[in-house]
Order: sequence, then C-alpha cells, then structure tokens
Amino acid sequence: MKNLLFVGGARPVPISTVMAEQALAQARARGIRTHVVNRPDALAGTPTVSAAADAVSAVDFVPPEQTVAWARSRAADGERFDAVFALQEMAQVAVAEVARALGAPGNEPEAVRRIRTKDLCRAALAEAGFAQPAVRLCADAGAAEEFLAGSPGPWVVKPRDAMGSIGVSLVRAAADLPGAVAALPNDAPFLVEEFVEGPEFSVEGVFLGGEPRILAVTAKEKAPPPFFVEVGHVLPAELSETDHDRIQDRVTAALSTLGLRTGAFHVELWLTADGPVLGEVHGRFGGDWIHTMLQHAIPDLEVFGLVFEDMLGLPGTHTSLVPTRGAAVRYLVPPPGWVTAIEGWEEVLAHPAVLHAQLLVAPGDTIKPLRQSSDRAGFVVVGADDPALARKLAAELVDSVRFVVQDAPADRLPGLWSLT
Repeated sequence: MKNLLFVGGARPVPISTVMAEQALAQARARGIRTHVVNRPDALAGTPTVSAAADAVSAVDFVPPEQTVAWARSRAADGERFDAVFALQEMAQVAVAEVARALGAPGNEPEAVRRIRTKDLCRAALAEAGFAQPAVRLCADAGAAEEFLAGSPGPWVVKPRDAMGSIGVSLVRAAADLPGAVAALPNDAPFLVEEFVEGPEFSVEGVFLGGEPRILAVTAKEKAPPPFFVEVGHVLPAELSETDHDRIQDRVTAALSTLGLRTGAFHVELWLTADGPVLGEVHGRFGGDWIHTMLQHAIPDLEVFGLVFEDMLGLPGTHTSLVPTRGAAVRYLVPPPGWVTAIEGWEEVLAHPAVLHAQLLVAPGDTIKPLRQSSDRAGFVVVGADDPALARKLAAELVDSVRFVVQDAPADRLPGLWSLT
C-alpha cells in the first residue's frame, strides 16, 4: 500500500473542506493510505476531513521546518511516506521541504518559494524573456510614490504574499495611493505594479512525468475596479484556436523556466494585443470550484487521483484529458446591508444543471461591500453541454435570487454581471 502525507488538510471553509474530502476519497479509491497533518484549530474545524483520513496529527505547517522535523521523526519510527501533497497555498513550501527531506517526488523548495513571492516570480520570468508588468517592492508609501512617478499608470497595489484578493486595489492617480496602502492587510512591504489591460484567464493543469499537461483554460470575470474580486469563471474559455495555442505555449514554457515538475498548477494571465502576459503562478489547483468544473467538463476525470497516480507511479485511470463539455461558476454579490430575506434559492438548488451551490449568508447577516473573496454571499456552479450554455445558465440562476436588504443601494454594483 502506498502512503500519502497530506499537509495542511483543509481550512474550515466550504471549498477547502470539499476539495480535501474529494482528494481523500480519490486516494482511498486507489488503495492509498492517507495521513493528514494540520494545525490543531484547523483540525477541530474540519472534522469531516479528519474522519476521511486514515491517520491525523496536529502539526503546524507554518513554519515548514516543524513539518519536516515531524516527518523525519515518523520516518525514523518506521512510517513511510511515498508522496507529499497539499491543497492549501500556504502549505506548498512545507510540502516541498518534506518531499526533499524524505526523498519523495516533489518540486524544489527554492522553486516553490519563488512562485509564492510575487515579485521574485516576475523577476525570474522577465529575465527569461517573458513579458511582465513592471513591479516594485515598496517598504512604504514614499517608495510607491517614486514608482508611480516613473511610469504612466494605472497601477495595482497588492500584498507580496496573500490570496483571495485581500488588499488588492487599482490606483489610477497618485491621489488614490493612500487609500490603496491603507487597504493592505498589514504593514509588511508590498508590491506596486503596472496595470495590464486585457481579458483575464487562468490555466489549469497537472504535471505528468515531469511535464506540464494543460487540462483547460478558464475565462475569468472580476468585479469593477478599484478592487479585483473574482465573481465568475467559465471553463473551457471560448477562445480561438490561435489564442488557445499561444496561451498554452507561453504557460508551459514558463512552468519549465520556473522549475516546477510535480503536482498541479494554476496560472493566471492577461490576453493583450501583443499576446499573453503572465500573472501569478501557483503550484496547486485553482480555487473558486474550478476542480468541480474540470471534473464535469472532462467526463470521468478525478483531478486529485490524476496527481496521485503520477506521483506514486500508479496505473493511469484516465483515457482522455480534453474538455468535451462546459461549466461555469457565478458568485452572488448582492448590495451591502442587513439581509431580511432571500427569495428564489430553493428553485436554484432544484435546477438539474446545478453541480454545487451554497449560500454563505442568511437572514439576519450583514453583507459587507465587495472588497475581497470572503465578502461574496454565495455561488452557483453549473454544468452544460458547452461553455456558452453554462455561462448563460449560471448568470440566469444567480439573477433569479433576490436578496431583500435594508440600508443598501437599490441596484447591484454596475457592470457586475457582464462577462468580458
């Protein structure tokens, strides 16, 4: 029996627990024994994940050396780990460090640290000849002002190491900078980079035999600036063959340049008049229910099982990795205020095209203005025969839900529901 160390398990939020439960189920279906390690508070908040694992231990994966020390101790006591895996962004460095310490398949820790540090990743890609927006690591607002003075703008202010659109905002003029800096989650050095014009996409894939294999390109929709919260995705993206091939070539070349070779990847990019410009690179599966959309668009696909088979040298169970159907996710973003009622949700749940849907607020809750991913009020994931139909169905279902909100604008945020 093969043994898998699952670092970080899940966070106590719906998508994280669902992904972890599916990963554990797909491991069990392949005869893989699983051992989940996570921080004590996270284990307490994710009991269904712990119940699905063969073994569970309380270990803090941040800093990664604690997980390395724990794994070495278990190995000295005779426990064997044939592969190391994580879903969480913040656990990726620990996975790489443990894999190297145990001689298991994995990415080099230096490569993982590079992609997790946004400015270092940009510098590595730019040095290799990839088009990249200019970026500056700034210790304070004064350094950011100097960067703005030397480039035409607009610009984006963002944390150096964060996720979920936390602290990311658009700056159109120097007068906007103080507000953007104030929106950052802490006082750590932050990034200011040139804003890139063009529709946004992400590329989902896995490494098979050390080579990147793209499963799908996903069209991304965001709320209007100044914030950059994702409010919808369609998979596969409705692209011309030429654009699809240009994206695929650019992403696979970048992954090779960055030294990644194991696990999954989720690469964000803009499609500009001059071609694809790469954004952030992640050595994990994408969030926002992209794994659910992938497993509908590619019939019989088990995305986590695909990674486990490659890492452990198990016989492959997938004959085709090409999307033949479409899927979409749409987020519910009602106006801010106090919720007194939600109407039409039961009809959404009953729709046969819905793959997964969940409300994240209830009557009595207060909806905050949309500034980061956690401010979204719910979501609907649909599957269809093609991406255009999936996009249409998702929009119709979300628009059919009515939030009765007090002390809020009468209309939804402008432009929120039109796909770019």
